[in-house]
Amino acid sequence: QVQLVESGGGLVQPGGSLRLSCVAPASMVSNGAMGWFRQAPGKQRELVATITRVRSTEYADSVKGRFTISRDNAKATVYLQMSGLKPEDTAVYYCNAASIMARVNWGQGTQVTVSS
Repeated sequence: QVQLVESGGGLVQPGGSLRLSCVAPASMVSNGAMGWFRQAPGKQRELVATITRVRSTEYADSVKGRFTISRDNAKATVYLQMSGLKPEDTAVYYCNAASIMARVNWGQGTQVTVSS
């Protein structure tokens, strides 16, 4: 069974930084576009960042300029560097294929809480 394993979340003060990691199947990371998603309580899951096979990136307007997505194909890992964190960034963060057609079962996610 395909597994996605997210880590790196935690409690951070507003303005702080975190780096999330997602270990995925090597073929998934190296062959397709990957994305980071988040789901806040009572809200739908939303896409916040994507990175293509050639490392082109896109970001949701709400995180543009503060988050950076990257990938390390050798480690089969996708990262999300988050800085300038705001309380509204509080959510469970997940990774998966950016394309709906390529998505696999969601992992457990990693909780990010931004609070003073």
